[in-house]
Amino acid sequence: MSSQPSAPSLRGYEELCEHAELELELAGRGEVDALAEMSARWEELIASLPAQAPAEAAPLLERARMLHERTGIDLVRLRESLLADLTETRRAVRAASGYAGVQPAGGPQLDLSA
Repeated sequence: MSSQPSAPSLRGYEELCEHAELELELAGRGEVDALAEMSARWEELIASLPAQAPAEAAPLLERARMLHERTGIDLVRLRESLLADLTETRRAVRAASGYAGVQPAGGPQLDLSA
């Protein structure tokens, strides 16, 4: 963002970009709980914007959209990584149980379709 003070009418769009940047940072670090806590603020920011954005807000809106999309991609990657880890853990438990001659207990089942 520029170091020039922005027009007051663009401040809400700048806040939206700042929020989107923070969401992307949290998603990249895998801080899903913190990210989930921020969702209400995103909705508040969107609701605070006028129905018709000024032309000067177009670059800010495009940046916020792109950041939001990147956050979604990071979350999909995180989900896939977690599912792969869960699958590998289940495989290791089955293998260890087989070597021990013991079947795994009927513990909690994981729904890998999430």
